[in-house]
Amino acid sequence: MEASSSGSTISSVTGGKAKTHQPEGREDLQVNQLETQIWIKPEIQKTDVDFSEILNAIQEIAKDVNIFFDELEGVNSPSKDDDSLLHHGNLTSTSDDASRLEVVGEEVPDKNKTNGLYFRDGKCRIDYILVYRKSNPQTEKREVFERNIRAEGLQMEKESSLTNSDIMFVKLHAPWEVLGKYAELMNVRMPFRRKIYYLHRRYKFMNRIEKQISRFRGWLPRKPMKLDKETLPDLEENDCYTAPFSQQRIHHFIIHNKDTFFNNATRSRIVHHILQRVKYEEGKNKIGLNRLLSNGSYEAAFPLHEGSYRSKNSIKTHGAENHRHLLYECWASWGVWYKYQPLDLVRRYFGEKIGLYFAWLGWYTGMLFPAAFIGLFVFLYGVTTLNHCQVSKEVCQATDIIMCPICDKYCPFMRLSDSCIYAKVTHLFDNGATVFFAVFMAVWATVFLEFWKRRRAVIAYDWDLIDWEEEEEEIRPQFEAKYSKKERMNPISGKPEPYQAFADKCSRLIVSASGIFFMLYEKVALFLTNLEQPRTESEWENSFTLKMFLFQFVNLNSSTFYIAFFLGRFTGHPGAYLRLINRWRLEECHPSGCLIDLCMQMGIIMVLKQTWNNFMELGYPLIQNWWTRRKLRQEYGTQGKTSFPQWEKDYNLQPMNAYGLFDEYLEMILQFGFTTIFVAAFPLAPLLALLNNIIEIRLDAYKFVTQWRRPLASRAKDIGIWYGILEGIGILSVITNAFVIAVTSDFIPRLVYAYKYGPCAGQGEAGQKCMIGYVNASLSVFLVSDFENRSEPTSNGSEFSGSPLKYCRYRDYRDPPHSPVPYGYTLQFWHVLAARLAFIIVFEHLVFCIKHLISYLIPDLPKDLRDRMRREKYLIQEMMYEAELERLQKERKERKKNGKSYHNEWP
Repeated sequence: MEASSSGSTISSVTGGKAKTHQPEGREDLQVNQLETQIWIKPEIQKTDVDFSEILNAIQEIAKDVNIFFDELEGVNSPSKDDDSLLHHGNLTSTSDDASRLEVVGEEVPDKNKTNGLYFRDGKCRIDYILVYRKSNPQTEKREVFERNIRAEGLQMEKESSLTNSDIMFVKLHAPWEVLGKYAELMNVRMPFRRKIYYLHRRYKFMNRIEKQISRFRGWLPRKPMKLDKETLPDLEENDCYTAPFSQQRIHHFIIHNKDTFFNNATRSRIVHHILQRVKYEEGKNKIGLNRLLSNGSYEAAFPLHEGSYRSKNSIKTHGAENHRHLLYECWASWGVWYKYQPLDLVRRYFGEKIGLYFAWLGWYTGMLFPAAFIGLFVFLYGVTTLNHCQVSKEVCQATDIIMCPICDKYCPFMRLSDSCIYAKVTHLFDNGATVFFAVFMAVWATVFLEFWKRRRAVIAYDWDLIDWEEEEEEIRPQFEAKYSKKERMNPISGKPEPYQAFADKCSRLIVSASGIFFMLYEKVALFLTNLEQPRTESEWENSFTLKMFLFQFVNLNSSTFYIAFFLGRFTGHPGAYLRLINRWRLEECHPSGCLIDLCMQMGIIMVLKQTWNNFMELGYPLIQNWWTRRKLRQEYGTQGKTSFPQWEKDYNLQPMNAYGLFDEYLEMILQFGFTTIFVAAFPLAPLLALLNNIIEIRLDAYKFVTQWRRPLASRAKDIGIWYGILEGIGILSVITNAFVIAVTSDFIPRLVYAYKYGPCAGQGEAGQKCMIGYVNASLSVFLVSDFENRSEPTSNGSEFSGSPLKYCRYRDYRDPPHSPVPYGYTLQFWHVLAARLAFIIVFEHLVFCIKHLISYLIPDLPKDLRDRMRREKYLIQEMMYEAELERLQKERKERKKNGKSYHNEWP
């Protein structure tokens, strides 16, 4: 390979033969293979050109691939399992011991027989585990289900538990023919050609910037956050183009070893797909593993972990035992909290859906750094200017101002100076930098979402999700069974599929939507989602997610919204309090203002609630697994658990949440809401969220790797409906922050006083000297004798001046009691109200304009990624042209060889 002088693209075409294992008694199938390799940058792996056209065009180029395919034979299994033949701890196989997957002359490794990942013969890898109890009465359903499983071509073994003879493990293995058949039906994308590398053009300006950055990095430690790539495996699928698997064009795919061609996650996904479509009784609804799990026929179903996550040997000297061990050492260990995540390995082990969750969580955490820094700066600004704040000074010195009681009868009169500490704390969060921070966070939320779209595009490209569309997703068995009689042609695939009528869908949506506004229960959300009958699993998850988020959001944020916008707003005034049902007096704010209550509420949520959530999130599975291990140690000693097979160890772990990643996403999305919606009242929210998320990443990783059974690997090209929810929260945050600044805080009243009523009125200044007298101007006077009988306090206030109080003060802009209109609104009240409304309108329009401008300026696809995709499309077209030219030249030579010639032949 040689580098091009232009530096844009380098290509070379090399021919070679792949190395294959040659068993005894077989003839070597040797053919030529032409691989196109273009050396430049290791991130491109695919194209959006139609795969069938590419394969047809380059068929002559890549005719022969040096791959050995073993012949597979179907194995007949008994139609019924006799559980009485299964003894405690012994194996009884329903598959042929001499598996056809075994290569002639190859010995079975002893390790495979003892590590609990293979059948008894040590050659058939366990792809899925079913667990049931022999005492369960659903025997007939299981027998029919397992008989149909074997009819689909899956191989099966059964074994009783070492700890409980009533528990039975059903081990399933998918042979090569089954994997190939269903991989084609499921459009599983597999590698077929080495990827094309493209080096995007570097401009002089960017080169200069990179040189300056490299100089700056020289002062820093040597990439402390980077992972040691020597410890990570070379994931082959990241270096190849992929396309939907096709048995007719199997010679095009890169198959070095048929046993590892489909990785463990893909094998489990294929087996799960089969189990979801196998019948256990006659009837359109008597189908699928999920129904058998729900009615108790099976107790559990899960794929196996790849072994233990611990090793006696150091990973630095002996390497990783398996991918699970590697994930634990370089991802789930608390000692690597400051390093980047190995997302490619996470995706390979847990699937794209879980990989995207951790990619989003890592991106969100990284984006919190600037928000946390600015929020900390706003807080420190409040700390440094605290001693110069005229308002807090006046509050602390107001020993002669007596405030009216804040509740009926039993609340005493109090000095305004008693609120000194609250006034100082309020200034830490409500100061001159608060408005700037609110604007910054609204813009930050937009930048975060826009750049996440770009990041997701890169990840989708690297993980081969660009061409993965909804039509490739599996239809839910429940939808298929419900609408099996109604079919229509799929406009994409051209095949008939179950169809839900528009009227039926609308009626179900109306019933579902109406239920959201009247109830707040998980079971209701589940019932309404199932009532809608979503077509695919992703549609079901999106529908359920939206309902549960709305329920949880209203439930958790109702108190915060009440404190921010309703507390103390509609209480009336002393002598004429507004009451609920003419009985209960509405709650009032603290004499120093309502913002302090909102600050305390946010502090409790961001500190105590997040700490408690993390404790419960990890504590529950830890306690459950510890209790299980304790019982096993008591029964079998300290060495008992280590001798258990892998399926027994995994069964003793905790199952993943029934709703998948819902709880993980919900926790982070609610945190995002608290971080953005009320950030004007609590600038430290991004910093606390950042600290929590650094822990959350490793906590979730530790939980997935060590405490949970291995979840089924699922594909997804984005985070689903959560992105739309994030956009909605971003819009809501602009509105709420505008109202928090204008209504909840004293920013607008202070501004009006400084420019209109203070010592600097008419001078165009608003410094601290202009705030002299603000506290007295913001308090109204009340005649104590005007109290209602049910509101009159038991104390007469003589403890302050030695004689009963005649007047007290309260927060409002009202006329004194002896004015022509007692307790009517003053002109200052209307000025403040007009300023508040004007601020809300200006703030919202300004921020929304900035948000839309940023959204317009930031493209969804990075330029280098777009150039790579266009470059690859061009190279594929060139490859197709060369393939066609070679085919025509070959046909011409054959005609000449056979003595045939044609005139005017091209070329």
